[in-house]
Amino acid sequence: MPNTRTELIDLQFLGYPLAIAAYLLDDGVEAALVEVGPTSTATTLLREVQARGVPLERVRHLIVTHIHLDHAGALGWLLQRLPNAVAYVHPVGAPHMVDPSRLIASASRLYGEMMERLWGEVVPIPQERLRIVRDGERIEVAGRVLLAVDTPGHARHHHAYLDEATGTLFAGDVAGVRMPGTTYVRPPTPPPELDVEAWQASLAKLRALPIQQLALTHFGLYGDVERHLNELEARLLNWAEFTRHLIEQGVPDGELIQRMRDYGNEEMRQQAADPSSYDLGAGYELIALGYARYWRKKLGLT
Repeated sequence: MPNTRTELIDLQFLGYPLAIAAYLLDDGVEAALVEVGPTSTATTLLREVQARGVPLERVRHLIVTHIHLDHAGALGWLLQRLPNAVAYVHPVGAPHMVDPSRLIASASRLYGEMMERLWGEVVPIPQERLRIVRDGERIEVAGRVLLAVDTPGHARHHHAYLDEATGTLFAGDVAGVRMPGTTYVRPPTPPPELDVEAWQASLAKLRALPIQQLALTHFGLYGDVERHLNELEARLLNWAEFTRHLIEQGVPDGELIQRMRDYGNEEMRQQAADPSSYDLGAGYELIALGYARYWRKKLGLT
């Protein structure tokens, strides 16, 4: 087997470091990217791939954990510039990559006039360059085998990918958001698909795997897998109870967001973590609105 390497590429989202990562896998024969980010950072991604000695024609595989625009928005744009590449997508997300109109409409409701600046153009993916990946499927890319693990909770269209040779899990958002140099893990819970029970089941699924290292899209590589996942689950549930009480009291969204921000920031201060460094990966507004939608639907308040 050829020598293989895995390198983190910081996409410098909106000019900020440590916001969105892509992972370059390369064996000298072919290369793969796990996560591609939004189109607004795609030129940075291609430049960094080439700076690592990988010609663009060697990039054959574009693998995304889910279709949210900060993870997969650049897929169509990149396929126009990477002639040998194929995109790998969860079956629930695949139709929305071929026809992204509903994905764009959903994101536009959340981000409004910021859409273009944040994410750039969302280009449809040609059907013939799309490969649907199923739960438990193993795909061979760039000298290694990646196991696809269906992991809903953050989104229904979410896979994590385990490199079985190294134990590295490319976790997308199911393993939360964490900044280098800290232990604090924040659950990203945007609307419309947050499902707390499904997320718990996904974490149980991950604990059964021989994971040695978490490769987070937001942001970086961490080896304290059990502690990290336990903290994430505890906070996911704690924040669920915190927001449930507020929703049951009829607190409006604006107040809910502020109460969530105050609650989360106080926790972070106790762990000496910087709240602002987490906001690009999982801002409180979307966290609060995700819980609000989840509880209103679950409690029959919509």
